[in-house]
Amino acid sequence: MATLYKNRDVWYITASYENQRLTRSLRTKSKKVALKLKSGIELELLEELTGVSNRKLNLPFEEVVSRYLSYDHNWSKRTRELNTYILKAYISGKTLPPHPTTKAIHRRMINICWNWGFKNGLVKKALKLEGDTKGESRNRVLSDSELKTLLDEISDNRFNLFVRFAYYTGARSGEIRSISRENIFSNHLVAYGKSGKRLIKLNHQAQEILDGFDELWNYSKDFVSHKFKKEARRLGIPDIRFHDLRRTFGYNLIRQGRPIYEVSKLLGHSSVTTTERHYAPLLATEIDDFVL
Repeated sequence: MATLYKNRDVWYITASYENQRLTRSLRTKSKKVALKLKSGIELELLEELTGVSNRKLNLPFEEVVSRYLSYDHNWSKRTRELNTYILKAYISGKTLPPHPTTKAIHRRMINICWNWGFKNGLVKKALKLEGDTKGESRNRVLSDSELKTLLDEISDNRFNLFVRFAYYTGARSGEIRSISRENIFSNHLVAYGKSGKRLIKLNHQAQEILDGFDELWNYSKDFVSHKFKKEARRLGIPDIRFHDLRRTFGYNLIRQGRPIYEVSKLLGHSSVTTTERHYAPLLATEIDDFVL
């Protein structure tokens, strides 16, 4: 018989057989969720202890989705709502959205759930949805006038400095939010983000922000995204996301004649090829506008 217990606010399940014991974290702080997961996990533990069956389960995808959504993924509220909507829409029989990028997001989430079920022994095979999981590349950059409006007219001074720092460094939101004082040096800082640890070059504008700013930002990812879009709407700047500041940073450096390898290094790309792939459509637009 399996027993549930709580350790440091997280629920665990333990089962024993012939002086052998297995314990597994249910990765949830909710007793209600733990009770819901208990029967299925108990069977898996007993099968492993007794050796009666080494097979994987082959649960219907609806059950895999239920367990996946009950798992503690440490998602934000908005991310949980989006993933729940995508998976429940799929198992209810709704077709994927027509927009390529939205469709890619749905397809990727469904495949992640299938893979999770396979890795956790809930299905014999992960049924992958074929097709694009990245969507259309986004090429939005801010015009000079849009950038000036954004940097001059965000009234919340603390958030204004966050936005300015993002543009002056080309850093990602997560990298800026990871900054600590001990990782700041004279003209560089060490940040952690999508690509792991990297050095970010500080120009004089970015240095001035850090020098005159005692308390660093402790914003959440969702706060930055929502606040930025709200400010952009207020200022009448359409179709803009926070990451577009990073793209504008790279684009403006290229417009100034900076070598592509230098721009690649400043952006922290893994190779110049990555930079060329991201900025080729923008550079093509510049060429189209060229007149002899």
